[in-house]
Amino acid sequence: MLARAFANGLCNRLSRETTRTVGLGVTGRQNRQASTEVALKKTPLYDFHRAQGGKMVEFAGWSMPVQYKDSHINSHMHTRQHCSIFDVSHMLQTKIYGRDRVKFIESLIVGDIAELKDNQGTLSLFTNAKGGIMDDLIVTKTDQEYLYVVSNAGCADKDSAHMQARLQEFKSAGHDVDLEFMEESLIALQGPSMAQVLQKGVGDDLRKLTFMTSVLTPVFGIQGCRVTRCGYTGEDGVEISVPPGDVVSLTEKLLANSEVKLAGLGARDSLRLEAGLCLYGNDIDETTTPVEASLIWTIGKRRRQARDFPGADIIVPQIKAKTQRKRVGLISTGPPVRQHTAILSSDGRVIGEVTSGCPSPCLKQNVAMGYVEAGFSKVGTSIQVEVRKKAVPAVVSKMPFVPTKYYMGQ
Repeated sequence: MLARAFANGLCNRLSRETTRTVGLGVTGRQNRQASTEVALKKTPLYDFHRAQGGKMVEFAGWSMPVQYKDSHINSHMHTRQHCSIFDVSHMLQTKIYGRDRVKFIESLIVGDIAELKDNQGTLSLFTNAKGGIMDDLIVTKTDQEYLYVVSNAGCADKDSAHMQARLQEFKSAGHDVDLEFMEESLIALQGPSMAQVLQKGVGDDLRKLTFMTSVLTPVFGIQGCRVTRCGYTGEDGVEISVPPGDVVSLTEKLLANSEVKLAGLGARDSLRLEAGLCLYGNDIDETTTPVEASLIWTIGKRRRQARDFPGADIIVPQIKAKTQRKRVGLISTGPPVRQHTAILSSDGRVIGEVTSGCPSPCLKQNVAMGYVEAGFSKVGTSIQVEVRKKAVPAVVSKMPFVPTKYYMGQ
């Protein structure tokens, strides 16, 4: 029952994502299918996915594996108990060069990049003048005289145009900054046995590579790799940026270890939801501010005081004054809770909406996140969710739902 509910919900979510991202503008089922096949981009691992039994679906304009021969549930649990490889090559990787590179990126995001140590990174947010979130991204301050930025595939065109427009403004003002949109592939190795698996292929001591730090190092003899200890599952893990011509070889070398299996979008979605992590376009977008999204921690203290990031005059006052709504976690039993499900007060009044939800393979309960009126955001508050036109009991819960296991050092 859990597997069927999860699979149905994921297929519905991916179907909505296809409709939202492709925008084909043609009629007729055959024309839509043909146009989609022509339009979809492929990562360098595409043929490998197919050869390994990957079921390919459209996601953010790319053909990506939703699962392999294992079920979503088995893949999810394997990641929690061992480790899995995820192809995330569809994400946008960018290098920012020049003396004014920190000033440049800080003109676009809420984070304090200047305070980072060499090879340290942070999650941050592109914001607009109205305080809305344009995308979430990870910025790493490398010791190689550039910033390394990873942002979402679904926002790649918007992000690249946004950065290029600001680049022209900076250059016109005499600042020294340049952008490079990278062609490298990106794979994520996630799970408790990650370090055991990867240590055999790197010369650096992974005990020194803590959460949100990064290093340039050969990996299983492959040169030009950047290993960053981060991920989207809540588990200990890394993302490895690798030359596209070497990504199949690296993936095969990692899979030679029996601890490692391939995993797709299905497991990635349920893993990130159990970890309480946002999916852009579902849980955050340009209509939500960092304060509403419970992402105040991404705003650097210096940046709050200076109010020198886009939307600061709207966002900073919200920190003290509070907001009318807030992103919260929800736990329920019974029918699964899905995106756009109405959240109700005990007397049946609509007080919010679910933005993501699925059955939790680890908890054997339904987990979800969504936005509710601030007065209902306290953990432990009993509320209801409307599933199939029936009110189902739920409770506001702390996130993450499953404890995260990021490696912070010994």
